[in-house]
Amino acid sequence: MRSRSIATLAAISALALAACGQSGASSSSAGAGQAQASPPPAPAPATQPAAAANGPPTQVGECVQTTVQQVGTRLENTPGSGSAISYANGVSQVSYDQVPGIDASQAGDGVKLCLVSLPQNCPPGDDRGKVYSATNLRTGQTWSEPDSEHMCGGA
Repeated sequence: MRSRSIATLAAISALALAACGQSGASSSSAGAGQAQASPPPAPAPATQPAAAANGPPTQVGECVQTTVQQVGTRLENTPGSGSAISYANGVSQVSYDQVPGIDASQAGDGVKLCLVSLPQNCPPGDDRGKVYSATNLRTGQTWSEPDSEHMCGGA
């Protein structure tokens, strides 16, 4: 009875290994004449970078990876008017001050972007004032700025 149990276990092991695309050291007549299962194909590569596929974080404390789309000044073509940056996931940040981390960023840089706070008591449809923390993965610099020059309900 015991040798029958060992033979049964060996056959089950061989079948399990064959199902996973592997072969065991011992052979069994149960597997003779059957084709071995091949391992599943590797997943196809993504057609776009993961950073661009991530939307903006929506809950405080949530972080995503994205890339810098554009870096500029708060007021177009006005040096010293503050820093502005936009990301591939649609988020932007702006400051009246020059922010060294933003100013050192370049289009294409990877960024870890986290939602730090949401505006409170806003009029319907006005959600300006989300604050994001960003870390440029190339430079290592970090900054926190809002997504708008004014908070909701403001100018």
